[in-house]
Amino acid sequence: MSNTRSEQPKRRPLVAVIGDARVEPGGTKDLLAEEVGRLLVDAGYRVLTGGLGGVMEAACRGARSSSRYQSGDTVAVLPGHDPGEANEFVDVAIASGLDHVRNSIVAHADAVIAIGGGAGTMSEICLAWIYKRLIVALRVEGWSGKIADQRVDERMRYPDEPDDRVFGATSAADAVRTVVDRVGRFTRQHGTIRRRGTR
Repeated sequence: MSNTRSEQPKRRPLVAVIGDARVEPGGTKDLLAEEVGRLLVDAGYRVLTGGLGGVMEAACRGARSSSRYQSGDTVAVLPGHDPGEANEFVDVAIASGLDHVRNSIVAHADAVIAIGGGAGTMSEICLAWIYKRLIVALRVEGWSGKIADQRVDERMRYPDEPDDRVFGATSAADAVRTVVDRVGRFTRQHGTIRRRGTR
């Protein structure tokens, strides 16, 4: 018996949660990431991370605490070759072997929420910007706080979205609400790098 396309279950969007690889247990970023993960699953999304500790682990832990959690709701793209490196709250561990280059895969999520972070996080934000993804940044210490409410560069990603930017958020609820409200308007796909004309 074959299924028609209309009978296929709708794909549940992935939202990447990125940020500091080490956070203070019970600290601001730890609690924010945990709440973001829980609220995303509450809202019907799956959570994608880099699968290690800090913000990544807290977001997965929060996702698992949602009353709507199902197996498969926490997905990780690990930098190394061993899926066993994933934190204990990851359901699907993809060992990429790509080291920092795996950030490009994470940045292909349907939307990205950044919480703090250093150079690795900023690379994911920049890639997500290039890939035309919706980006939300919590106003906390680190790159998310520095880039919140700004454009990464002046490229015109969405001509019909004059306020296109990295959207700042002051709370987990604010961040997830921004995703719910805006993700459907940020669906364009990156084409390829094109040579720019010279004058």
